[in-house]
Amino acid sequence: MWRQAWRLGSLATMMVASLLLLDACSRDSAPVQIRSAVSQLPQTLDPRYATDAASARVNRLLYRSLVDFDVHAHPTPSLASWRVLSPRLFRFTLGQHGRHFHDGRYLTAEDVAATYQSILELADSPHAAEFANISKIEVRDENTLDFFLKDADSNFPSRLILGILPAELIARQHDFSNEPVGSGPFKFVSWQRSLKLERRSDRKRFVFEEIRDPTVRVLKLVRGETDILQGDLPPELVSYLQKQPGLEVQESEGSNFAYIGLNLQDAILQNPLVRQALAHAIDRKAIIKHTLVGGSRLAESILPPEHWAGNGNLQPYEYDPALARELLQRAGVSLPLKLVYRTSTDAQRVRLATMMQAQMREAGIQLEIRSLDWGTFFDDIKRGNFQLYGLMWVGIKTPEIYHLAFHSSSIPPKGANRGHYADQKTDELITVSDWANVAARVHEQLPYIPLWYEGQFAATRNNITGYLLQPDGSWDGLVNVKRSKLKSVFPGKNPLEGF
Repeated sequence: MWRQAWRLGSLATMMVASLLLLDACSRDSAPVQIRSAVSQLPQTLDPRYATDAASARVNRLLYRSLVDFDVHAHPTPSLASWRVLSPRLFRFTLGQHGRHFHDGRYLTAEDVAATYQSILELADSPHAAEFANISKIEVRDENTLDFFLKDADSNFPSRLILGILPAELIARQHDFSNEPVGSGPFKFVSWQRSLKLERRSDRKRFVFEEIRDPTVRVLKLVRGETDILQGDLPPELVSYLQKQPGLEVQESEGSNFAYIGLNLQDAILQNPLVRQALAHAIDRKAIIKHTLVGGSRLAESILPPEHWAGNGNLQPYEYDPALARELLQRAGVSLPLKLVYRTSTDAQRVRLATMMQAQMREAGIQLEIRSLDWGTFFDDIKRGNFQLYGLMWVGIKTPEIYHLAFHSSSIPPKGANRGHYADQKTDELITVSDWANVAARVHEQLPYIPLWYEGQFAATRNNITGYLLQPDGSWDGLVNVKRSKLKSVFPGKNPLEGF
């Protein structure tokens, strides 16, 4: 692709310049839209089922939740404030902001109760286990409701971060996945090949187009065919964008946790020595240095050490292929150990898998990579059809993630414990909210192989202003983004130069 772009020469310059001119002219007559090219579109727009990153990011725009988080990841009121009436009774009072659904209905305590009651009653909701401690929900008036718990839980408010749905539509079994109705800053317009939303404050349209090839996403931004790119690019493409006129690039340290998931029902992977060998077989520092964007850093647990519930005392699993071989031999494994690793077809994810494949070979591990389209890949992971897989937890603010991912009661569809990890000590530590020791226990047991917190970047056209990059990669910055007039149609440079 890059060599072909080089050969385009002056013809490419003329063609791209013509496209830019036509695009600039057409904007005067077309509705004002801000376009974003993304590596994948959401799997669902129903917050009761959303577990993938794209769904979580879009749902934050479409829905409001009772609780959100401050910059230090402490729970803070969003739709509602709360009082602790007893260790097992929490009273929530709705405020005035965000109380109108997109269809005009007024959001009341009945809607809140119906939303969480529906999650408890849905057998296939991956979030059901998070709310199993709720014994009942009582609505006192249109602004107030009480949550009664079976057991004391001081962290309960931080769980209530799912978008609120209209009770009447829940009762009708409305298809929120494809026709969402929330009360968030954006409302749903349509979803065919692209997803279209409308910002409620000014009725500006936003279009999300799925472009899986990272090079094509970059070219679309350079040509002016899209306005915003965020994440999912290799560092050389980010460096290329930084050198292009007419673009603005932001970078920051990230908090999204990349990991290798393991199927602990697999006879080989049940052995902790094998899991330790895998951890020592990956040169994470080299991958971060050569393959990831700026701001990426080593990770040892889902929550970063600066999080209030993080653990900064975990010792990293250093790259040591000789030790990895020794551990495999002690486990009685015949070398080479053959394992299958599943990932998506995203070019950057395949590249990371290929690097780990080469590194693991030195440790006596023969890794077979199977890259699948996102829908098939994620469906396989949810169904437990894997040996190893690579994924990332995004936007995690609460330590309740440990319950969702590692508690023995959170086996799908009741949670996201996809590797079927079951450890009584971990369950006990989660129950008493001893998060530092939960992190230490998981780090010792290795139901996941921790990799890194991936850095964040966003690239925008220079007529896009007000977009604030978030450390967790959310798209919340779209609430305030604006488009101004184009500063320059012809930047004076071949847009394909450097490819």
